[in-house]
Amino acid sequence: AGLLFNCAKFIVPYLLHSDDTSTQVLKEPGKRPQSKSAMWMYRTGGDSATPVILYEYQPDREGKHPKTFLSGWKGYCHADGYDGNHNIPDVTVVGCWAHVRRKFHDAYQLTKEPDSLGATGLAYCDRLFALEQGFANLSAEDRYNQRMDHSKPVAEAFFRWAESIVTPPRLAITRAITYLLNQRAWLMNVYLDGRLEFSYNRAERSIKPFVMGRKNWLFSNSV
Repeated sequence: AGLLFNCAKFIVPYLLHSDDTSTQVLKEPGKRPQSKSAMWMYRTGGDSATPVILYEYQPDREGKHPKTFLSGWKGYCHADGYDGNHNIPDVTVVGCWAHVRRKFHDAYQLTKEPDSLGATGLAYCDRLFALEQGFANLSAEDRYNQRMDHSKPVAEAFFRWAESIVTPPRLAITRAITYLLNQRAWLMNVYLDGRLEFSYNRAERSIKPFVMGRKNWLFSNSV
């Protein structure tokens, strides 16, 4: 964590993005060669004058790792819906609306019916992202105000709609609605500060080079 937070002349960031991906290490004490390890990634936000991206290897994906890494730090952390990212002291997790959109998009693609539940959920998502695009060049303060006036009411209507829907289990639309409702607290945290982002695509882009490499090297021989 010191590499990210305490580099010479760096100002400790208030906003981070975090992501992780699996990897395989053949020779590690106490582990079977077939077991999965994890590469964690932490990076500064889009407003950072000097972006920093840090990769941290861990032998598993347990939630204690981000909790340990972020110990002593206070701020916002963009992350996916993994439970291990939640309940970290002094860290406010910001959920990813792009993940919500993907799930409703997948549900819509199964039928492509314009009046389907998937289409309705996708329309809510697209409205939110269209508003964000319009706020892109605003100051953080103005973006916050515009979100409160125009975007937050759309998000709240989206949740009210989702709460009114009853669908059978194990359907794509059920998974989409369940994800949306389960992630509500963290998704709505984006409205706490105008500098926060609606997705954590920045994190996914930063971990992508490792993911692409892994597809070629397949595994590591040692830590």
